[in-house]
Amino acid sequence: METATRAQRRVPRPRADALRNRERIVGAAQEMFIEFGSDVPFDEIARRAGVGNATVYRNFPDRDALVREVVCTVMDRTAEQAELALTESADPFEVLSRFVHACVDERFGALCAMLSGNFDKNHPDLLASRQRIEALVEGMMERAREAGQLRSDVAAGDLMVAVTQLTRPLPGTACQGFDRFVHRHLQLFLDGLRAPARSELPGTAATMEGLRGA
Repeated sequence: METATRAQRRVPRPRADALRNRERIVGAAQEMFIEFGSDVPFDEIARRAGVGNATVYRNFPDRDALVREVVCTVMDRTAEQAELALTESADPFEVLSRFVHACVDERFGALCAMLSGNFDKNHPDLLASRQRIEALVEGMMERAREAGQLRSDVAAGDLMVAVTQLTRPLPGTACQGFDRFVHRHLQLFLDGLRAPARSELPGTAATMEGLRGA
């Protein structure tokens, strides 16, 4: 009886080509959500991914499932970049800087638009990815603060709001060329985070808990 139960629980591994198709769909969806918004038709995503419509629906039965996968993928890849930086650098502020620039490469600010409307923001997969990246951000900032490199009047919410605003796609084709300035402007922002502080910030530091409750 025990053997039968284990067999029932065994899930066959997806074929390599099926995994590649899924990755292509997620990559194409991320590109098109950034360019056109998360309401882009599935057939357009399928065309860019080089797969059939049926393959898209087989992997993602509805739009929420695809949006959630794109959002989780972006957060997980960004978290992986932070974890890699932690293993490769002993300089806390360099680690934080690498994370911020990785957010640019992933167009982190586009996530806000994807998560609008009636999207389930409390799905277990989404919560796991969010908690992972939030813990990393809190840890990176705390290490930089303890090293005397990060000003004391900023919190994780301040960092993520700024990153989101600076990496959010601008509307209209006339603004597309502005992307080349994002890393430059983020570096200006990072310089402003360094201790000692050169000015007094208005208001209070934004925490992640405060942002979620707003």
